[in-house]
Amino acid sequence: MPSTLDSIDRRILDELQSDGRITNQELSERVGLSPSPCLRRLKQLEGEGVITRYVALVDPETVGLGVTAFVRVRLDQQDDRHLEAFETAIMQFPEVMECYLMTGEADYQLRLLVPSLGTFEDFLRTKLTRIEGVSQVTTSFALRPVVYRTKIPV
Repeated sequence: MPSTLDSIDRRILDELQSDGRITNQELSERVGLSPSPCLRRLKQLEGEGVITRYVALVDPETVGLGVTAFVRVRLDQQDDRHLEAFETAIMQFPEVMECYLMTGEADYQLRLLVPSLGTFEDFLRTKLTRIEGVSQVTTSFALRPVVYRTKIPV
């Protein structure tokens, strides 16, 4: 469990979310610390699991993944065995960018990135519907992103 974040920790997180490649020197200047205490705080945030990893954000269309599908999945049973089996299976598919256990009519909500509708159909027919317990699948396709954020408010 992370310790309570103070205003400097929050500024560090805010700056890193805007530019994960910022140098410690520049980060320390932006948050008003000298480099050593800034680096110490950064290592503490990493060690406590507040910062989980550093990644490059890639524009999906530039790498041929221009179709975003939101898929709602209902299982025929919601006991632990079926939930665990679905979650284990769905983690194997690189098309699945996000998967959430949901309340409401669907048991899971997925976000997929695929190159084409044909590729999506193949995913649906040869992968998703073959997972034991999947009883219903409903899909919506994104026309375009309106809001897409990776920076969380800290």
